[in-house]
Amino acid sequence: MSLAGSQQKVFLRLLAALRPNWHSDVNPPAGISELFAANRSFGSRDRRLYRELIYTTLRFLPWIEPLLDTDADRAAKTVAWLAADLPATRAYRTALISDWPACPPTVAAKAAHLGADANALLPAWIGRHCPEAVNSPHLDALHTRASLWLRLQTADSARVIAEFAAKGWPTRRSDILPGALEVLAETDVTKSDSWTNGLIEVQDLGSQLILESVGVAPGGSWLDACAGAGGKTLQLARLLGPTGRVEAHDIRPAALRELALRATRAGLPVCHLLNDKPEISPRDQKDLCHLIDDKSSWRVGLLGGMPPAAERYDGVLVDAPCTGSGTWRRAPHLKWTTSAGHVTQAAAKQLALLTQFAAYVRPGGRLVYATCSLSRLENEEVVLAFLAAQSEFVAEPFARIFDATPRAVGLSILPAQHNTDGFYVASLRRR
Repeated sequence: MSLAGSQQKVFLRLLAALRPNWHSDVNPPAGISELFAANRSFGSRDRRLYRELIYTTLRFLPWIEPLLDTDADRAAKTVAWLAADLPATRAYRTALISDWPACPPTVAAKAAHLGADANALLPAWIGRHCPEAVNSPHLDALHTRASLWLRLQTADSARVIAEFAAKGWPTRRSDILPGALEVLAETDVTKSDSWTNGLIEVQDLGSQLILESVGVAPGGSWLDACAGAGGKTLQLARLLGPTGRVEAHDIRPAALRELALRATRAGLPVCHLLNDKPEISPRDQKDLCHLIDDKSSWRVGLLGGMPPAAERYDGVLVDAPCTGSGTWRRAPHLKWTTSAGHVTQAAAKQLALLTQFAAYVRPGGRLVYATCSLSRLENEEVVLAFLAAQSEFVAEPFARIFDATPRAVGLSILPAQHNTDGFYVASLRRR
């Protein structure tokens, strides 16, 4: 049997192992990693090949799943045809589909060639929540691999670009945001001096545009209320500059530990300010604490619990947990594990979070609400409900629009506009 034939058999076995859970598993990367770990013969190139084929399957699942029952060979070839042409996939694709035409860029053309239904590739509810998503060019963007975007954390961009060029990693500067760099090769940027020295952070361009569109003024104090591992926390720190301060809140100790590591790598000393969450152990607290030097360039504080009730900030960012429809390019499994009911539940939680953290905005201060969702229920409808109940807040004009799509309130950053994930942002000011 040829190498490609053997790889096809392995790929189909991997799909068979994943199939029972792919309509319910919200964390397939963990399952994929377990399968790879169980196959010790897999090298790094094998893992890259099978990961790309698996994610292509999930991206086009309604087209592939029926074929697995009727014609597995056709299913494997269809996945190979739809998969991105990468160094890891090129030989496999050439061996399996050399007699197939080149895969066209649009979903409509792909569907026409395969005799498939383009409308089946997205859950039915998304058309009501975001009409743009079900039409070209955003439908096409949602069914391509997500780009790898970096945020430069140095003014010396030439140093980063030169190192990447020496490694054979081509890059492209964003046309709209000079501090954003797209890596045009499949590579691990964490294996670079630029990463080790804190000169770069992995952050999607759309994510970077959230704060850039708001226009964060230097200086002042901000609270990143749902910080996670802190991508926007560190971006805020750079935007605020030497006289500014960011405090990061999250209920998850692991996320705060990761934020502390990232801040330290970026040269931003970290200070643990408050912790009233009993589930955060003393050891976790110790891991999160770094003494702050009053002469440090930027300050990033970590809040495991809520800030003091009397605390007020010049700005509060509520980057709310959401159903993640804006990330379907890189997390296609979410299309098949998210229902309209999940969206409604998320919106209720988001409104509660926005209301809770709005109390920490000083008079005249800014409140920024953001999600990585395409759904109007999680986006403008949450903000409109908040504004209806909170008369002291009003919508604030954006500093820059970046060709984003205006909504009743706020902006949607749609995938095809700048080759990004999908995001929403609203900027409010307290009277």
